[in-house]
Amino acid sequence: MITPPSPGVYAEARRRLDILAKPLGALGRLEDLAAWVAACQGTCPPRPLDRVRAVILAGDHGVSADGVSAYPREVTAVMVRAFVAGVAGANCLARQHGVALRVLELGVDDDLEDVPAEVSAYHIGSSRPIDQTDALTAEDCREALRAGEAIAEVEIAAGADLLIIGDMGIGNTTPAAALIGATFGLRAEEVVGRGSGVDDDRLKHKTEVIAAALHRVGERAVDPFERLAALGSADIAAGVGFLRTAARSRVPVLLDGIVPVAEAAVAEDLESGVVAWCAAGNRSTEPAQQLALDKLGLEPVLDLGLRLGEGTGALTALPVLRSAVLALREMALLADLSPVS
Repeated sequence: MITPPSPGVYAEARRRLDILAKPLGALGRLEDLAAWVAACQGTCPPRPLDRVRAVILAGDHGVSADGVSAYPREVTAVMVRAFVAGVAGANCLARQHGVALRVLELGVDDDLEDVPAEVSAYHIGSSRPIDQTDALTAEDCREALRAGEAIAEVEIAAGADLLIIGDMGIGNTTPAAALIGATFGLRAEEVVGRGSGVDDDRLKHKTEVIAAALHRVGERAVDPFERLAALGSADIAAGVGFLRTAARSRVPVLLDGIVPVAEAAVAEDLESGVVAWCAAGNRSTEPAQQLALDKLGLEPVLDLGLRLGEGTGALTALPVLRSAVLALREMALLADLSPVS
C-alpha cells in the first residue's frame, strides 16, 4: 500500500485554516484543497504550486474504426501535431498558467514523421477492438505500464510539485467507460456517454460495443491487470503507470476527465493508496466519470460541462488550487490583527 499524504499535516492545515482572518469555513472547498496540498507536501503552510507539469498521452483505439465516435480515427494524429505546434486547447491553457506541457504517443496509427522523435519514444501500438478481443497482449500492457512509470519519473525529476495527466485518442471514451464499468460492476447503459458528441444511433451502437466488451471479459475483470489489458489501450495503461509512480513518489496529480479517472480507478486496484494523491479537476459530461468520482470519493473542483479532454479541465482548475494554497500561506491569522477600536 502506498503511503498516504500526511494526516498530521492535514490536521495542522485544518487548524490553521480555522484561525485565519475569516469566519470558520468561509473559503469552502478552497480549505479542503489547501489542506490536501499541504498534506501531500508534508508541510504547513504549503509551498506555492510553481512547478506544474502536464503530459498528454495519445493513442488510437480499435473501436474507433467501428463508429463509436463523431470524428474519424485520423483526428488523433492531427491533434498530436497540433499539440506539437502549440495550437491546441491544452497548449493555450498551459501557456496561460505557466505549465510545462508534453505530448507523448503510445499507439497512434500514423508514422508522425514530421514531429520530433521524442513524441514517439514510447510507442507500442494501437489497441484492438475491445468488443472482439483483448485490447493489448499481456506483454504490451506491461510495457505500457513501464512506459508510464518512466514518463512520470522524467516529470518528477524535472522538479514537478504537481502533475496533470491528459489524454488524446478518438474513441477513447469507449474503453474508459468499459474500464469503469468493469471496475465498479456497472452496466454498459450506466456508463456510456456521448463522448465527442455522437448522435442517438451511434450512442446505441456504442452501448452495444461496451456491453459486448464487458460480457466478453466476464470474471477476468476482477483482476485489475487482466481488466486493463482486456479493455484498455497502450496510452491508458501508461496513464495507470504514471499515476502509480506519482503516488509512490509523493507527488500529487490533478486529474482531468473520464480517461484519467478510469486510469486512477485501475491504478487504485493495482496498488491501494494511489487515489489519495489525486484531486479531480473537473466533472465531465460523461456518466462514467461522474460515477467513478463518486466511487473514488473525489469531488471535482469545477463543474463546467467540459468534455474536451487533453487535460483542459485540470488546467482550468489549476488557478483554483493555486488560490487555495496562497490563502493558506498568506492570509493573516485573526489573532494577529489589531482589534477595531
